[in-house]
Amino acid sequence: MIEVLRDFPGNVIAVVCSGRVTRLEYDTVLVPVVTAALKAHPKLRLYYETGSGFSIEPSAIWEDFRLGVEHLTRWARIAVVTDVEWVRHTVRAFSFLMPGEVRTFTTSEAARARAWIGEELAPAES
Repeated sequence: MIEVLRDFPGNVIAVVCSGRVTRLEYDTVLVPVVTAALKAHPKLRLYYETGSGFSIEPSAIWEDFRLGVEHLTRWARIAVVTDVEWVRHTVRAFSFLMPGEVRTFTTSEAARARAWIGEELAPAES
């Protein structure tokens, strides 16, 4: 399940994913939010939290990768909040590909991640 969080600045896409995330849900929930944000803001931030029992269909992983790469230069900052080890390892392994800053946080650090994703960027990071 993908839940879009609304209590973030307009340039932040914030979601919590729990249970099994399907390609259909990804396409109908997350893609429209990203598309709308891309139209409204030159640079975006992503707050991505995984909940209990998180898993994702391979086709949804591919869509996530495609969407991220398609708009690669538009991502200013990404916070991934998870206790799922394979997610943490994957984010660390591929974070060098992102032009923006990427950080991982444990679920106990979610408040810190929320504060970080909303911080003002230095002029060089904008």
